[in-house]
Amino acid sequence: MSLLNLLQAQQVQDTLQNAGQNMNADVPQEKTLRIIDLILNSGTGGMIIIGLLMLMLFIALVIYFERLSAIKAASKVSPSFMNQIRTYIKNGNVEGAQMLCRQYNTPVANLISKGISRIGKPLEDIDKAIENAGKLEVYKLEKNVSTLATIAGAAPMIGFLGTVIGMILAFHNMASGGGKIEVASLAQGIYTAMTTTVAGLIVGIAAYMAYNHLVAKTDKVVHQMEANAVDFLDMLNEPV
Repeated sequence: MSLLNLLQAQQVQDTLQNAGQNMNADVPQEKTLRIIDLILNSGTGGMIIIGLLMLMLFIALVIYFERLSAIKAASKVSPSFMNQIRTYIKNGNVEGAQMLCRQYNTPVANLISKGISRIGKPLEDIDKAIENAGKLEVYKLEKNVSTLATIAGAAPMIGFLGTVIGMILAFHNMASGGGKIEVASLAQGIYTAMTTTVAGLIVGIAAYMAYNHLVAKTDKVVHQMEANAVDFLDMLNEPV
């Protein structure tokens, strides 16, 4: 009697185990969507366009961090700089003032150095020399920044080009299917359309934000240059 009970219990246990396995097999497994899978499934055209966009993103990041470092270095001016210049000029030590400017070697210092080199000439000539030097300094600060603006505008359009290519592939597969539309035949074109659009927008937004941030930083340095140039001209107008 005990042996029969054991056999029945074993059969029940096996039945429950098989039922559990069947239930686990019927439950759909959740798949993780990875970016690399999207790129690889976007087809040759999509991979080429995304590769081009990644190259543009790399260039944009290199320009951004290089210009950000240069602008930060250009904005570093000691609060006592103009007071030291004033002391040198009042004492007639023009060479000492020039040496101080060379020591700082910033856009502000370069402007003041240009003005010091014109001391003794009419004030209008000094102002014009400082203005011309300021244009050169601004050009140096804005070096390669326009490339960021180009990338910000071009990246979304390249992404939309991928969208058009993807839709063409999708409709081509539909037309080649002989009236039978299969989801699998449309997948590559849809992948190309969606992934290139997203990639183009990401690169464009990143480049646009980087460009505007650099422009704002450059404007602060330009304002600093203008303020110190005005201070220097007022210094020359002060009565001896």
